[in-house]
Amino acid sequence: MTRSLRRFWFKFDAHPDSPLGYGVTAWTEDDANAILQSRVFSGGDVPVAAVTPDIDVSTLDAGHIRPNMESPTWRGIWFPRGYSDSSG
Repeated sequence: MTRSLRRFWFKFDAHPDSPLGYGVTAWTEDDANAILQSRVFSGGDVPVAAVTPDIDVSTLDAGHIRPNMESPTWRGIWFPRGYSDSSG
């Protein structure tokens, strides 16, 4: 069986760095949480969030989110920009 990457949308209550949410591509929701924990929360606990698994990016805001996101095809954070491995 081949595992497939999945897209997740995390929405935190009033998170100051990305009030619109975070887009993460990962193997599982636990994997996505681990990516957020490492890249956004400096290894600390990830706050409880509303999570939408298998998010269809075409349903996300066309005025702000879609034109300002990284490629969602690779494992990692694709929204907001600035958390991908290529950007530091």
